[in-house]
Order: sequence, then structure tokens, then C-alpha cells
Amino acid sequence: MMLSNRVLNRTLLARQHLLERSSLTVPEMCDHLVGLQAQDSPPPFVALWSRIADFDPATVSDGLEDRSLVRITLMRGTIHLVTPPDALRIAPHIQPELEKVPFRKGFNYGAMVGLDPDEVRKHGEAALGDEPMSAADLRAKAAALYPDRDAGAVLQTWLYQLPVLQTPPRGKWKDSSRPVWSRVEPWLGAPLDPSYPLAELVFRYLRAFGPASTMDMQTWSKMTGMKAAVDELGDRLRTYTDERGRTLYDVADGELADPDLPAPVRLLGWYDNALLSHQDRTRIVPEGPFLGTFGLAVSPVLLDGYLAGLYKVFPDKNVARLRISPTRTWSAAERRAVDAESHALLAFLEAGKEPQVEILEVGADLRL
Repeated sequence: MMLSNRVLNRTLLARQHLLERSSLTVPEMCDHLVGLQAQDSPPPFVALWSRIADFDPATVSDGLEDRSLVRITLMRGTIHLVTPPDALRIAPHIQPELEKVPFRKGFNYGAMVGLDPDEVRKHGEAALGDEPMSAADLRAKAAALYPDRDAGAVLQTWLYQLPVLQTPPRGKWKDSSRPVWSRVEPWLGAPLDPSYPLAELVFRYLRAFGPASTMDMQTWSKMTGMKAAVDELGDRLRTYTDERGRTLYDVADGELADPDLPAPVRLLGWYDNALLSHQDRTRIVPEGPFLGTFGLAVSPVLLDGYLAGLYKVFPDKNVARLRISPTRTWSAAERRAVDAESHALLAFLEAGKEPQVEILEVGADLRL
């Protein structure tokens, strides 16, 4: 069966809870989406606000404090907000690839070339120990142990080699404190679980992002072995083709969305996984410039389910400005809908400040 781009779009939006806001709790949403992109502090809050009805940001802050949520390096080597079970069972799949990165010639201009990876790891384990430690303190230990190497590169190497997570207050609502790192096991009081099958992780990816190709799966995870995982899932999956004839896999009981379903305006956080988790992004990003080329804190505007603009928030003491650069011409009705959602987002992000929304010309520079 061939699936149109429009069916893939509406199915992705439905599974991402972007067609209507959900009643799922924050941990339930994190589990369903296999984590939320959290490379910076604000995006998970915007992602959850866009997906959960009456979302209270305090639930994330409280979860980080009571350790029912964690920020950890996972898919694509980036920080994700996940539940503890996922931290413990996904990390063992990610670590082998992460640990290769620092000893390649391209890493920090070859700063770690020539060192024994196992020895560096042992020094890192001893330096970090079982208690959280700031990056600055870890860098000082790296400088003492490796005086002839770049301390920042050694620190980065440890953060790749050791399964680590970021402890609060970083990641709490309105808190962009510098990272304080902890090894995963002492923070969560449990060992990593290397027995979790890659096939199960792929199955969950398809529940949230499918139908998808094996290359889409690899783009999402930056892991290999997708075809073997798909084969292992057997009749738990079904197959389709897309408009270009490529094979797409999906969970056998996965519902395909009606392509005529209306898609409301959604303003997502920068680097939202809905836009980053397929090799072929045309199901949500039309051909043309991608938001990743526009810089930090530039975020996507979805209109009729597709990327149709970019926005950025500029808060100051009394005023919160949200500037939007459309990537195509919008109708008057679309402009009104974006304006309304933008004011709602400012009320969430910058409550008490005067909201100002400015829709610029197509392709205009977002900088003030």
C-alpha cells in the first residue's frame, strides 16, 4: 500500500499529539515519545505545552528534583528528557557509539589522539566518583591529570565515555544554570540495563514517529542495526511504500490518520524531535531551507501541519516580543491563527509581561 505525503504528515502529527492536546502526564508523554529533545532548557517546556492540555511546568521541575525525570545524553548524542527506566535501558545502546567519538582525528583537532581510551575512562570514573560535579570542577581535575592536553577536550571525552546525566537545577522551569553532571547509576540508584532489546526501542520509535524507513530510524537514533531489529520484530510490523517507492515500516496495529484532518497552528521548541527524527523530513518540512540553518533558539511554526515559518522570543524586563518569519505567504486566516497561538505561548512563557507579536515579511531576518 502506498502512503501519500499528506497521510504521513497527519499520522506523524497524531502520534506526536500535535493535532490536539493530550491528557497524558509528563512521564507518560516522555515515555510515548521516547524522550523529548532537551539540549537547551526551554524546548522541553514548549514541546510539552504544545502537546499536553493545561500543562504545568512545575511538573517537570518537580520530576527533576525527585528523580522521576532525568536529562541525559541519548539519541543523536544530544540531551533528552526521559524517565529513569528509559535512561537505564537506552543508554547502553547509545554508549558504544558515543565512546568512539573523542578518539577520532576530527574531535577537537585530534586533542585525544594517542591516549589509551580505557585509561582515560578510568581517570574519568575516579574524577567524577558518585557525587554530582560541575563542569568547571571536572575540567580542573582534567587539567591536573593531563597537563599536556586541552582540559576542555578531556572533559568532553569523559562526558562521552561515562554514562552521565545533568542534575537539577539545570533544566527546571526558568533555570538555565550551568550543567552539573552525575554518573547515571548513583543518581538513579540502579544499574544500567543492557538487556533491553534494540528491537523494542525501534518498535516504540514507530509508535511515535512511524511509518518510517530504516534510514529514518537510524537518523533518529544515530545507531546501526536497524534492519536486523526490524527483522526481529517480524509480524509485529507491517510495511507500506511512500510516494518515492521506499519501504516504510509500522507497528501492525498502528492507525493511519485521515489526510483531511485539520491541523491547528503549533509553535514548537527549537530542535523538536518531530522535525529531526526522519532522514526524509518532507513529511513535515517542505523542500527548502531547514530551521537548523538559522541559529539557536529559532523555532518552527507549523501551519496546516507543515513547517511554514520560524519564530524567536525576545524577553526583556517588561515586554516579551515574539517575532515570526514566514517561509511562505500566509493567508489572512493563517496570520490570525498564528497570532492567537503566539499570544498564548507568550502568556505561558512570559506571564506578566506585555506580549508583542510581530509577523514579518517572508524570509525576513528574525534578529531585532
